Amino acid sequence: MKISASLAGATLPLALFAASGVSAAGPLRGDSPPIVLDRQGSFEAGGAVRREGAKSLSCDHGHVEFQIPSRPRSTSLFLWHSSSAAVWERRWDGGEGYRDIFLRRGFPVYVWDGPRVGRANYGCEDYTYRAVPGRDEGSFIAWRFGDAPGQWFAGVQFPTDDPTALQQAMRARYDEFDTVANAQLESDAAAEALARIGPSVLVTNSAGGLRAMLTAIKSDMAAAIVAYENPGFVLPESENRGVAPGPYGPAYVSDAEFQKLTRIPIQLVWGDNIEKSATWSAAYKQSEAFVRLVNARGGKAELLHLPARGLHGNTHIPFADLNNAAVADLLAEFLHQNGLDRRKAK
Repeated sequence: MKISASLAGATLPLALFAASGVSAAGPLRGDSPPIVLDRQGSFEAGGAVRREGAKSLSCDHGHVEFQIPSRPRSTSLFLWHSSSAAVWERRWDGGEGYRDIFLRRGFPVYVWDGPRVGRANYGCEDYTYRAVPGRDEGSFIAWRFGDAPGQWFAGVQFPTDDPTALQQAMRARYDEFDTVANAQLESDAAAEALARIGPSVLVTNSAGGLRAMLTAIKSDMAAAIVAYENPGFVLPESENRGVAPGPYGPAYVSDAEFQKLTRIPIQLVWGDNIEKSATWSAAYKQSEAFVRLVNARGGKAELLHLPARGLHGNTHIPFADLNNAAVADLLAEFLHQNGLDRRKAK
């Protein structure tokens, strides 16, 4: 089945459609051609069944939406959010998102909603959403749009003069479950999803990074991890100093389990204005320590600070920023350097 989806609304130069034979990082000048898909669909993965007598509840599964382009590459991208699937589907101004950028570059793309989140919200336990005013303002600061609501960082890669864009960003949210227990629950389901998908690069944002690391320990189908602004880490039990984990971990595993993270390339990506946030400055330092720890054990981890590569003004969600095509080029570079962009044999 061939499916064509025109995306004429894109406004930034993007990579040429993969079937044209241009490299994965080549820019497109002019109108974007249609994306041609071999197939698309969705499925549920993992989960449990809660039973009471003859009655049952299917719960704690994840939801996967996928699109497979014509002439696909061998390794898929598994997009794991920490706010909502919308961040992968569009740029802040409504332009083309990461999902479609990489479909054009020939990668099968899988967008993941973990257990109890988004389209997978049936849980095996009771949980309650709390309507708390102030979440919009909290997101504005946590996502480093500025240092106070309405006070934008200079040069931030967000359409600051478009109130509709800010409203869309604040509305594209799911309730989150930031605990190590939930990270284990989500990674269990994700490992089952990967068993069906095959080799995949786990591309994550924020708290998705911790969950992806746990998944890579549980699944041999994790080909790499690219974590955008990860606040929490998996650590070996030998590094446990008795400090109680917070909402983002750390999640301690055996030294043998941690060693599994040294088998795959890992890239931790950070945006701009980190020094203006105590929270993200601390997480950045943890990223540096994690990279050193993995590499000291024979791994292949690296930290990519976007300003060091000439990209400035990026937020906590750089792949949705106005310069997301340039951010995508750096991901394409990582994939190429690690042999993860090869085409499937005909």
